[in-house]
Amino acid sequence: MLRVADHWYDTRKLTNELTLIYEPHVHPFLRCNIWHLRGRDKDLLIDTGLGVSSLKSAIADMIDKPVMALATHIHYDHVGCLHEFDERMMHSSEAAAMLDYSEFSWLRVDDFPEDYRAVLRTDDYQDYLINARPDENYDIRNYQVTSTSITRQLNEGDIVDLGNKALTVYHLPGHSPGSIGLWDPSSSTLFSGDALYDGELLDQLPGSSIPDYLNTMKRLRELPVEVVHGGHEPSFGQKRMIELIDAYLDWRTS
Repeated sequence: MLRVADHWYDTRKLTNELTLIYEPHVHPFLRCNIWHLRGRDKDLLIDTGLGVSSLKSAIADMIDKPVMALATHIHYDHVGCLHEFDERMMHSSEAAAMLDYSEFSWLRVDDFPEDYRAVLRTDDYQDYLINARPDENYDIRNYQVTSTSITRQLNEGDIVDLGNKALTVYHLPGHSPGSIGLWDPSSSTLFSGDALYDGELLDQLPGSSIPDYLNTMKRLRELPVEVVHGGHEPSFGQKRMIELIDAYLDWRTS
């Protein structure tokens, strides 16, 4: 039986405005970066983790104004706690699927295709992709994403306004049809979701499209980025962004 964790979420304050929230007891493959961006009028949560334990409760002391929750795409490691927030945003092409969530959402290693299992199974994660329980009553067999409605459907060029900061929505398909990023021109910062992060990029999942991914990468390469905050793994700057993009382009066009 999995042990009970002392706490489910950890936080790391990057700036006065930006805090990284993550789930330390989740396998790195599924450990989503949850970004809390403070604004003058509203705060923004970019992605909401697996939903194993309440995110809203865990960050209650960080919240002093209305919060908008935005999912960069529909995969379960990014939408698990989306239902907890009153304002819920996602790209229009994936919004309807949240009403009756039926995407794959596996926590058992053996649920994954065989070629994934050897990579996923480690000393810390033998049978499941979590290595602890949030409380003694938690039953991993009952895990599922809570379906919810999307209160604002996003599309290319839309603005997410925090009062003192306006972020532009970029539609970045490839990893999933409705993958999006957020561009902050005031700080040359990109929140890229799973379109780009410093790790193995997944482009053969259900709904993935390599041709779309190639176009997304070519587009991102032209951005005057100073920092990229991805959906997984540590953040990075423009030089590393170009290295990652060129490596993907070489891989998929060679």
